[in-house]
Amino acid sequence: MPTHSSTPRLVATDLDGTALRADGTVSSRTAAAFSEVERAGSMLVFVTGRPPRWMRVVADAVRHRGLAICANGALLYDLHTERIVESHLIAADVLEEVVAQLRANVPDLTFSVEYEGGFAHESDFGLGGIGSKAVRGLRAGASTLTSRPCAKLLALHPGMDPDSLHEAVHELVGHLVTTTHSSGRALVEMSAQGVTKASALATLSSAHGIRPAEVIAFGDMPNDLPMLAWAGRSYAVANAHPAVLAAVDHVTAANDDDGVARVLEEIYR
Repeated sequence: MPTHSSTPRLVATDLDGTALRADGTVSSRTAAAFSEVERAGSMLVFVTGRPPRWMRVVADAVRHRGLAICANGALLYDLHTERIVESHLIAADVLEEVVAQLRANVPDLTFSVEYEGGFAHESDFGLGGIGSKAVRGLRAGASTLTSRPCAKLLALHPGMDPDSLHEAVHELVGHLVTTTHSSGRALVEMSAQGVTKASALATLSSAHGIRPAEVIAFGDMPNDLPMLAWAGRSYAVANAHPAVLAAVDHVTAANDDDGVARVLEEIYR
Protein backbone atom coordinates (compact mmCIF):
# COMPACT_ATOMS: atom_id res chain seq x y z
CA MET A 1 0.00 0.00 0.00
CA PRO A 2 1.51 3.36 -0.99
CA THR A 3 2.18 5.98 1.64
CA HIS A 4 0.44 9.28 0.88
CA SER A 5 2.04 12.62 1.64
CA SER A 6 -1.26 14.47 2.06
CA THR A 7 -4.62 13.68 3.56
CA PRO A 8 -7.52 14.11 1.12
CA ARG A 9 -10.11 16.71 1.99
CA LEU A 10 -12.83 14.62 0.37
CA VAL A 11 -13.30 10.86 0.06
CA ALA A 12 -15.74 9.81 -2.68
CA THR A 13 -16.73 6.18 -2.93
CA ASP A 14 -19.10 4.11 -4.98
CA LEU A 15 -21.21 1.65 -3.00
CA ASP A 16 -22.30 -1.56 -4.75
CA GLY A 17 -19.32 -3.67 -5.74
CA THR A 18 -16.93 -1.17 -4.14
CA ALA A 19 -17.53 -0.16 -0.51
CA LEU A 20 -20.38 -2.60 0.09
CA ARG A 21 -19.98 -6.34 0.30
CA ALA A 22 -21.63 -8.62 -2.24
CA ASP A 23 -24.67 -9.00 0.02
CA GLY A 24 -25.17 -5.22 0.08
CA THR A 25 -24.01 -4.72 3.67
CA VAL A 26 -21.44 -2.33 5.16
CA SER A 27 -18.84 -4.33 7.08
CA SER A 28 -17.87 -3.21 10.57
CA ARG A 29 -14.33 -2.55 9.31
CA THR A 30 -15.57 -0.29 6.52
CA ALA A 31 -17.97 1.55 8.83
CA ALA A 32 -15.08 2.20 11.22
CA ALA A 33 -12.92 3.49 8.37
CA PHE A 34 -15.68 5.87 7.30
CA SER A 35 -15.84 7.20 10.87
CA GLU A 36 -12.09 7.86 10.80
CA VAL A 37 -12.50 9.94 7.65
CA GLU A 38 -15.02 12.21 9.29
CA ARG A 39 -13.12 12.28 12.59
CA ALA A 40 -10.12 13.63 10.68
CA GLY A 41 -12.24 16.45 9.27
CA SER A 42 -12.46 15.16 5.70
CA MET A 43 -15.73 15.07 3.81
CA LEU A 44 -17.18 11.64 3.05
CA VAL A 45 -19.46 11.41 0.01
CA PHE A 46 -21.16 8.29 -1.31
CA VAL A 47 -21.40 8.50 -5.09
CA THR A 48 -23.72 5.81 -6.39
CA GLY A 49 -26.09 4.71 -9.09
CA ARG A 50 -28.56 3.82 -6.35
CA PRO A 51 -31.71 5.91 -5.92
CA PRO A 52 -32.31 7.51 -2.51
CA ARG A 53 -34.85 4.82 -1.61
CA TRP A 54 -31.99 2.28 -1.50
CA MET A 55 -29.82 4.34 0.88
CA ARG A 56 -31.27 3.34 4.25
CA VAL A 57 -28.77 0.54 5.05
CA VAL A 58 -25.87 2.88 4.27
CA ALA A 59 -27.40 5.78 6.18
CA ASP A 60 -27.86 3.54 9.22
CA ALA A 61 -24.24 2.33 9.03
CA VAL A 62 -22.87 5.89 9.07
CA ARG A 63 -25.39 7.14 11.64
CA HIS A 64 -27.17 9.28 9.05
CA ARG A 65 -24.22 11.61 8.51
CA GLY A 66 -23.07 13.16 5.27
CA LEU A 67 -24.25 13.45 1.71
CA ALA A 68 -24.86 10.99 -1.09
CA ILE A 69 -24.76 11.65 -4.81
CA CYS A 70 -27.42 9.27 -6.13
CA ALA A 71 -28.67 8.08 -9.53
CA ASN A 72 -25.26 8.58 -11.15
CA GLY A 73 -25.16 12.29 -10.34
CA ALA A 74 -28.78 13.25 -10.89
CA LEU A 75 -29.73 13.61 -7.22
CA LEU A 76 -27.94 15.03 -4.19
CA TYR A 77 -29.33 13.39 -1.05
CA ASP A 78 -28.89 14.47 2.57
CA LEU A 79 -28.49 11.33 4.70
CA HIS A 80 -29.39 13.21 7.88
CA THR A 81 -32.71 14.65 6.76
CA GLU A 82 -33.34 11.91 4.16
CA ARG A 83 -34.26 14.57 1.64
CA ILE A 84 -33.23 15.32 -1.93
CA VAL A 85 -31.55 18.72 -1.89
CA GLU A 86 -30.63 19.05 -5.57
CA SER A 87 -31.76 17.36 -8.78
CA HIS A 88 -30.86 17.27 -12.48
CA LEU A 89 -33.62 15.54 -14.40
CA ILE A 90 -34.24 14.27 -17.92
CA ALA A 91 -37.00 16.42 -19.43
CA ALA A 92 -40.18 14.61 -20.42
CA ASP A 93 -39.87 15.43 -24.13
CA VAL A 94 -36.28 14.13 -24.22
CA LEU A 95 -37.34 11.03 -22.33
CA GLU A 96 -40.08 10.33 -24.86
CA GLU A 97 -37.72 10.74 -27.80
CA VAL A 98 -35.05 8.49 -26.28
CA VAL A 99 -37.51 5.66 -25.61
CA ALA A 100 -38.94 5.97 -29.13
CA GLN A 101 -35.48 5.85 -30.73
CA LEU A 102 -34.37 2.85 -28.71
CA ARG A 103 -37.59 0.93 -29.16
CA ALA A 104 -37.41 1.41 -32.93
CA ASN A 105 -33.81 0.25 -33.22
CA VAL A 106 -33.10 -2.31 -30.46
CA PRO A 107 -35.69 -5.11 -30.33
CA ASP A 108 -36.77 -6.58 -26.98
CA LEU A 109 -35.81 -3.63 -24.80
CA THR A 110 -37.95 -2.89 -21.76
CA PHE A 111 -37.84 0.30 -19.71
CA SER A 112 -38.09 1.65 -16.20
CA VAL A 113 -37.62 5.11 -14.72
CA GLU A 114 -36.44 6.56 -11.41
CA TYR A 115 -38.33 9.71 -10.47
CA GLU A 116 -37.35 12.02 -7.61
CA GLY A 117 -39.84 10.27 -5.38
CA GLY A 118 -40.55 6.85 -6.85
CA PHE A 119 -40.03 4.18 -9.46
CA ALA A 120 -42.10 2.94 -12.40
CA HIS A 121 -41.50 0.12 -14.86
CA GLU A 122 -43.06 -1.70 -17.75
CA SER A 123 -44.76 -4.92 -16.73
CA ASP A 124 -42.16 -7.12 -18.44
CA PHE A 125 -39.14 -5.24 -17.08
CA GLY A 126 -37.13 -7.85 -15.17
CA LEU A 127 -36.36 -6.57 -11.70
CA GLY A 128 -33.08 -7.86 -10.30
CA GLY A 129 -30.89 -7.65 -7.23
CA ILE A 130 -32.09 -5.17 -4.64
CA GLY A 131 -34.86 -4.09 -6.95
CA SER A 132 -36.57 -7.47 -6.85
CA LYS A 133 -36.84 -7.23 -3.06
CA ALA A 134 -37.41 -3.55 -2.41
CA VAL A 135 -39.36 -2.14 -5.34
CA ARG A 136 -42.82 -0.77 -4.73
CA GLY A 137 -42.98 0.78 -8.16
CA LEU A 138 -45.83 1.48 -10.48
CA ARG A 139 -46.34 -0.79 -13.48
CA ALA A 140 -47.03 1.41 -16.45
CA GLY A 141 -46.85 1.67 -20.22
CA ALA A 142 -44.16 3.65 -21.99
CA SER A 143 -46.39 6.69 -22.51
CA THR A 144 -46.91 6.95 -18.74
CA LEU A 145 -43.23 6.40 -17.97
CA THR A 146 -42.21 9.30 -20.18
CA SER A 147 -44.95 11.70 -19.12
CA ARG A 148 -42.87 13.58 -16.53
CA PRO A 149 -39.17 14.33 -15.87
CA CYS A 150 -37.09 11.63 -14.24
CA ALA A 151 -33.68 11.21 -12.63
CA LYS A 152 -32.72 8.08 -14.51
CA LEU A 153 -34.02 6.00 -17.41
CA LEU A 154 -33.10 2.32 -17.53
CA ALA A 155 -33.21 0.06 -20.59
CA LEU A 156 -32.95 -3.71 -20.14
CA HIS A 157 -32.27 -6.35 -22.78
CA PRO A 158 -32.86 -10.06 -22.08
CA GLY A 159 -29.79 -11.41 -23.84
CA MET A 160 -27.21 -8.90 -25.09
CA ASP A 161 -23.71 -8.48 -23.71
CA PRO A 162 -23.76 -5.49 -21.31
CA ASP A 163 -20.89 -3.66 -23.00
CA SER A 164 -22.35 -4.25 -26.48
CA LEU A 165 -25.76 -2.99 -25.42
CA HIS A 166 -24.24 0.13 -23.91
CA GLU A 167 -22.31 0.82 -27.10
CA ALA A 168 -25.48 0.47 -29.18
CA VAL A 169 -27.55 2.69 -26.90
CA HIS A 170 -24.85 5.35 -26.73
CA GLU A 171 -24.60 5.41 -30.52
CA LEU A 172 -28.35 5.93 -30.86
CA VAL A 173 -29.13 8.42 -28.09
CA GLY A 174 -25.81 9.63 -26.67
CA HIS A 175 -26.52 13.08 -28.11
CA LEU A 176 -29.67 13.31 -25.99
CA VAL A 177 -28.69 11.70 -22.66
CA THR A 178 -25.62 10.50 -20.80
CA THR A 179 -25.38 6.70 -20.98
CA THR A 180 -23.53 4.25 -18.76
CA HIS A 181 -23.85 0.84 -17.10
CA SER A 182 -22.92 -0.63 -13.74
CA SER A 183 -24.06 -4.23 -13.45
CA GLY A 184 -23.47 -7.62 -14.97
CA ARG A 185 -26.87 -7.43 -16.64
CA ALA A 186 -27.60 -5.92 -20.04
CA LEU A 187 -28.95 -2.81 -18.33
CA VAL A 188 -28.12 0.68 -19.56
CA GLU A 189 -28.61 3.66 -17.26
CA MET A 190 -29.31 7.09 -18.73
CA SER A 191 -29.15 10.51 -17.08
CA ALA A 192 -29.70 14.03 -18.37
CA GLN A 193 -27.09 15.15 -20.89
CA GLY A 194 -23.84 15.99 -19.11
CA VAL A 195 -24.89 14.55 -15.76
CA THR A 196 -22.38 12.07 -14.34
CA LYS A 197 -20.92 11.15 -11.00
CA ALA A 198 -18.04 13.48 -11.86
CA SER A 199 -20.24 16.49 -12.68
CA ALA A 200 -22.10 16.22 -9.40
CA LEU A 201 -18.94 15.63 -7.39
CA ALA A 202 -17.22 18.60 -9.06
CA THR A 203 -20.13 20.90 -8.20
CA LEU A 204 -20.22 19.73 -4.59
CA SER A 205 -16.45 19.99 -4.19
CA SER A 206 -16.35 23.47 -5.69
CA ALA A 207 -19.03 24.65 -3.25
CA HIS A 208 -16.70 23.63 -0.41
CA GLY A 209 -13.54 25.02 -1.98
CA ILE A 210 -12.10 21.56 -2.62
CA ARG A 211 -9.91 20.97 -5.67
CA PRO A 212 -9.79 17.68 -7.64
CA ALA A 213 -6.23 17.13 -6.39
CA GLU A 214 -7.62 17.01 -2.83
CA VAL A 215 -10.10 14.21 -3.65
CA ILE A 216 -9.64 10.45 -3.52
CA ALA A 217 -12.22 8.28 -5.29
CA PHE A 218 -13.05 4.57 -5.33
CA GLY A 219 -15.07 2.62 -7.91
CA ASP A 220 -15.63 -0.63 -9.78
CA MET A 221 -17.83 -0.14 -12.84
CA PRO A 222 -18.01 2.01 -16.01
CA ASN A 223 -20.39 4.49 -14.38
CA ASP A 224 -17.50 5.34 -12.03
CA LEU A 225 -15.05 6.20 -14.82
CA PRO A 226 -15.84 9.96 -15.06
CA MET A 227 -15.46 10.34 -11.28
CA LEU A 228 -12.22 8.35 -11.21
CA ALA A 229 -10.79 10.44 -14.04
CA TRP A 230 -11.75 13.69 -12.30
CA ALA A 231 -10.39 12.88 -8.84
CA GLY A 232 -6.77 13.57 -8.04
CA ARG A 233 -6.29 10.04 -6.70
CA SER A 234 -8.26 7.06 -8.02
CA TYR A 235 -8.63 3.48 -6.82
CA ALA A 236 -10.38 0.43 -8.23
CA VAL A 237 -11.26 -2.58 -6.14
CA ALA A 238 -9.76 -5.85 -7.41
CA ASN A 239 -13.15 -7.11 -8.61
CA ALA A 240 -13.67 -4.07 -10.88
CA HIS A 241 -14.62 -4.03 -14.55
CA PRO A 242 -11.55 -4.33 -16.85
CA ALA A 243 -12.06 -0.79 -18.16
CA VAL A 244 -11.92 0.55 -14.61
CA LEU A 245 -8.85 -1.46 -13.67
CA ALA A 246 -7.10 -0.02 -16.73
CA ALA A 247 -8.04 3.58 -15.92
CA VAL A 248 -7.13 4.07 -12.26
CA ASP A 249 -3.96 5.08 -10.44
CA HIS A 250 -4.12 2.23 -7.92
CA VAL A 251 -5.88 -1.08 -7.26
CA THR A 252 -6.88 -2.24 -3.78
CA ALA A 253 -8.40 -5.46 -2.48
CA ALA A 254 -11.86 -6.62 -3.56
CA ASN A 255 -15.04 -5.27 -2.02
CA ASP A 256 -15.58 -8.44 0.03
CA ASP A 257 -12.06 -8.04 1.40
CA ASP A 258 -12.66 -4.45 2.59
CA GLY A 259 -10.49 -2.91 -0.11
CA VAL A 260 -11.76 0.64 0.46
CA ALA A 261 -11.30 0.36 4.22
CA ARG A 262 -7.71 -0.87 3.78
CA VAL A 263 -6.75 2.28 1.87
CA LEU A 264 -8.55 4.60 4.26
CA GLU A 265 -6.93 2.95 7.28
CA GLU A 266 -3.50 3.55 5.75
CA ILE A 267 -4.29 7.21 5.05
CA TYR A 268 -6.04 8.06 8.31
CA ARG A 269 -4.16 5.89 10.78
